[in-house]
Amino acid sequence: MATPVPRSICLGVDPGSLACGWAVVSRSGSRMELLAAGVIRNPRGADFDQRILCIHQKLVEVIATHQPTFMAVESPFVEKNAATALKLGQIRGGILLTAGLHGLPVGDYNPMQVKKAVSGYGWADKNQVGKMVQVLLNLKEALPVDAADAAAVAIGHLLATRNS
Repeated sequence: MATPVPRSICLGVDPGSLACGWAVVSRSGSRMELLAAGVIRNPRGADFDQRILCIHQKLVEVIATHQPTFMAVESPFVEKNAATALKLGQIRGGILLTAGLHGLPVGDYNPMQVKKAVSGYGWADKNQVGKMVQVLLNLKEALPVDAADAAAVAIGHLLATRNS
């Protein structure tokens, strides 16, 4: 009798204060499947603490529904604007806290690592990454850009940890 292949489920997150992409991808052996994906949209005028709270609450819902085994989060390139970098860091802090509160180990990947994992090329543009996500997950339609980026982060993590 064949031993069942263990299933890993990763919640990938592409942090952003106005648009935060998320995607839940499962891997069983070499097969990957998109379970759910979306974009958490915050209104421009919302207080920053409320944006972080909104992202936290949505990710809590996603975690409760899909029970991921781990979370993967994209780390930003060095931002030229210090205020933007600080805000993105605060968003990431809220996301990492959400993972910690739910006992999820976190993989942290820079954009070049993610692009290389899904496209084989670290300088791929967002369109190329989106197309590769669509191919790797056998999707009929492309995901919204932020959700595709989050799926790419999850795929990258699942590929990086496939032997563990």
